[in-house]
Amino acid sequence: MTMTTDTSARYREFKMPDVGEGLTEAEILKWYVQPGDTVVDGQVVCEVETAKAAVELPIPYDGVVHALRFDEGTTVDVGASIITVDVAPGTPSEAPAAAPTVEPVAPEAEAAEPKGRQPVLVGYGVSEASTKRRPRRGAAAVPEQGAAAAAIQAEMNGVASAPVAEDLSRPLAKPPVRKLAKDLGVDLATITPTGPDGIITREDVHAATAAVTAAVTAAPEAPLPAPASVTAAPVAPAPVGRETRIPVKGVRKATAAAMVGSAFTAPHVTEFVTVDVTRTMKLVDELKSDKDMAGVRVNPLLLIAKALLVAIKRHPEVNATWDEAAQEIVLKHYVNLGIAAATPRGLLVPNIKDAHAQTLPQLAQSLGELVSTAREGKTTPAAMQGGTVTITNVGVFGVDTGTPILNPGESAILAVGAIKLQPWVHKGKVKPRQVTTLALSFDHRLVDGELGSKVLADVAAILEQPKRLITWG
Repeated sequence: MTMTTDTSARYREFKMPDVGEGLTEAEILKWYVQPGDTVVDGQVVCEVETAKAAVELPIPYDGVVHALRFDEGTTVDVGASIITVDVAPGTPSEAPAAAPTVEPVAPEAEAAEPKGRQPVLVGYGVSEASTKRRPRRGAAAVPEQGAAAAAIQAEMNGVASAPVAEDLSRPLAKPPVRKLAKDLGVDLATITPTGPDGIITREDVHAATAAVTAAVTAAPEAPLPAPASVTAAPVAPAPVGRETRIPVKGVRKATAAAMVGSAFTAPHVTEFVTVDVTRTMKLVDELKSDKDMAGVRVNPLLLIAKALLVAIKRHPEVNATWDEAAQEIVLKHYVNLGIAAATPRGLLVPNIKDAHAQTLPQLAQSLGELVSTAREGKTTPAAMQGGTVTITNVGVFGVDTGTPILNPGESAILAVGAIKLQPWVHKGKVKPRQVTTLALSFDHRLVDGELGSKVLADVAAILEQPKRLITWG
């Protein structure tokens, strides 16, 4: 009698999900696992970049990585298999067929030590001393690294595991603890574990961070490096050839497509106003020492954002979008305030949800969180969806102003120029005053010249006399 094995029940294909709304592809930035690694449900296996953000993908299975279907730097269509997981390791069966677009992974290639492997997240990679695939948890013979992973899985699932040989090259820690260590910049190999069976706990990571901080605080000031060490510092290589070509993908590709679509779809109009913001700058200084604003960052952008929200409240027709398919103007009774942020991955425009309903301290906190998250590259796709109006602060680069292009689906965008000390006629005399130039671009299908002018004039009036925030707000 011939027996067959159901390989589909043993091998699971993890497909590239749509981590945004209607995205069609994503680029694999980094793999955190390699073939032969044990993974558990919820463990982050890779980081991908979509047209909107960089996102970490958790695996939904327990098992052993059988194959990675794509290399780092590859752009993959949503729905394509990116990793195969053996959910029943140790069971004799045939290997699954490779995806049509990827060459099958030979068993010899899996067993052999990978050449030129890129560094992976601490604790997620395959031990340099191990060249064998891990057998199923509970098997009689367990390689050292496989035993370590099996002990973690057994504890997480509440299953007692037999004593195993400890692999000192790969510290034992659960995935959430590894992520915490990564975020805090702590090397797990330097931590003395206090958990059962030598597993590193969250408390161990925090204790290590506190010890490093204390050591840095107590350490004497380091002497300046000798001139010789400066001379020996590595020098960036000179460009090769007369041109450098940079692939357009990810956020930069999506931004380019969105800006072209916006520029040639919505009829743009831009208006300008130069305003004396001396009183606003004084108010910023006063708010910094206000106990109600303790713990939040107070800067001119905060008051500019509040001024725009008040202007929208006075002229709600500006907060709308054009529905081409339905031939309708959709008025928004909420304001999701976008803030353009320049990041190494390109321009991002996350927005503050329901900014119109926030108090000044709440708005300050939301702005601080938005900016810090964008700089860290942790902005989620959801944070960049649903914006209604946007502010772009080009003044931080010393630029007087610009003609900003609308964020697709929005009706207005306010550009804020540099605030400079300039001669200004104040109370009949020329005096040095803090002055800036504002530029408001709007969709002329939705906003005519009168409405756009009123909104921009209101923002300018509030910044010139910030007490209007009380009387108008």
